Amino acid sequence: MMGVESNERVDCFWNADLLEAATDLVAIIREVRPQVIATYDDFGGYGHPDHIQAHRVTTYAIALAESPSFKPELGEAWSVAKVYWTAFPKSRIAKGIAKLKEIGDESEFASMDPDDIPFAVDDSVITTVIDGAAFTQAKFAALTAHKTQVTTDSGFFALSNNLGLEIFSEEHFRLVRGKMPRSGQESDLFEGVNLV
Repeated sequence: MMGVESNERVDCFWNADLLEAATDLVAIIREVRPQVIATYDDFGGYGHPDHIQAHRVTTYAIALAESPSFKPELGEAWSVAKVYWTAFPKSRIAKGIAKLKEIGDESEFASMDPDDIPFAVDDSVITTVIDGAAFTQAKFAALTAHKTQVTTDSGFFALSNNLGLEIFSEEHFRLVRGKMPRSGQESDLFEGVNLV
């Protein structure tokens, strides 16, 4: 997180040269030609420096990839039709905090006010909700494998009480580039995209 000594290392992604990193991604975008890209928001999801850098690099690379005059040797220019930012809706966070309090959890997360959580976004900006219930167990197995990144024995990512599993069965996004194909929320990131 911010202020941690490892973020001062020159080889850390947070300190990567923005143009250099974006140029590497431009080559991939032009080769793969994605119609949809999802990335973190400008706060990096929850303020993680590498996630903030991922947002910056992705945003810059998308703009550079569609410019024919930027490094044509990397391939033909490509414009991404839809871009999403991941999101944590306040209502879902509030529900998780309420459930943690119900079972007597006294973690720092359980005592927070959803309106004071910097990464929580108003539900009104959520454009897309993806049902990932079929993949929740695999997702938490991956989280558990990263013990230096996430504590899974209490609080938000607690596995023993299954609250985290319930909260993370859906993924929420904000459409920041492209058109909503219909009124209401999308349930598919590729909705309205002509698949080729």
